[in-house]
Amino acid sequence: MSSFDRRALAKAITLVESTRDDHRVASQHLIRDAASTVKGTDSAGGKSLRIGISGTPGVGKSTFIEAFGLHLCGLGQRVAVLAVDPSSTRHGGSILGDKTRMPGLAVHPNAFIRPSPSGGTLGGVARRTRESMLLCEAAGFDVVIVETVGVGQSEIAVANITDVFVLLMAPAGGDELQGVKRGIMELADLLVVNKADGALLPVATATQGDYASALRLVRPRSAHWVPETMLASALTGTGIAEVWEVLQRYQATMDAQGERDARRVAQSSQWLWNELNERIVAHFRNHAVVTGALPLLEAAVASGALTAGQAADQLLELWTNSGT
Repeated sequence: MSSFDRRALAKAITLVESTRDDHRVASQHLIRDAASTVKGTDSAGGKSLRIGISGTPGVGKSTFIEAFGLHLCGLGQRVAVLAVDPSSTRHGGSILGDKTRMPGLAVHPNAFIRPSPSGGTLGGVARRTRESMLLCEAAGFDVVIVETVGVGQSEIAVANITDVFVLLMAPAGGDELQGVKRGIMELADLLVVNKADGALLPVATATQGDYASALRLVRPRSAHWVPETMLASALTGTGIAEVWEVLQRYQATMDAQGERDARRVAQSSQWLWNELNERIVAHFRNHAVVTGALPLLEAAVASGALTAGQAADQLLELWTNSGT
């Protein structure tokens, strides 16, 4: 795959996202080659910076990412955006389509945008997002951004597959600030209050101060980095360059301490367990013994004759005694 061949990259991502068995086998060879390419760079974990960006719906994630991505492209950086969209419950496809929400970045020669349906995956992170990041890195992109739908467990999911986690927040106060969970705050390496412009600027400034105070009460993810809070406006471009400066400083700090590579090693281990869990569950659900017994057991649970736990025990016993 040529480092500048976007069509080849798009086809490669489509291959790893496929659920067909023959595609899965082919994609694993592709992933192995991509991993070898990445490990051949000047860093054991690869030279690209993987940025996770999340936040509540309406905070302006796509607008921020476009402004941020265009700034990076203007600096000569090559930027890939993996935008995980909500999936339609009817056809399973992507609903929003980030190429329409990032029109300027979508046509920039230094950028690549790939919207992928979440497929109902926990946290809104597509099942193969990690593999897609690896492919983008092997294709020569300097920055790989993962945008999530920002609901449920998305913050945890994206923080666990990227180098740095950026949490976007809207100007708020009072009850809205109280609604921000401590666990989400603990994940953030950088917190950016977006929409800091016009009449919202005073509110955004106050919000930044409140979040800065809140962050001092939570335990940071790294012993070498104290999470920072910033103001930015994707509309006016204010603060966008400063966000990149902070992220560069973050990368330099983590690389100097060896923590970025350590995180990627830990993520690879988690990747293995995710693959095992996925394969085992798929094998279980498709097993003839399980599919034969499942309708009766589901009916028994629905009627109250069995608890869900009792039905699960029976299914597991049938499966383990089947010998396959």
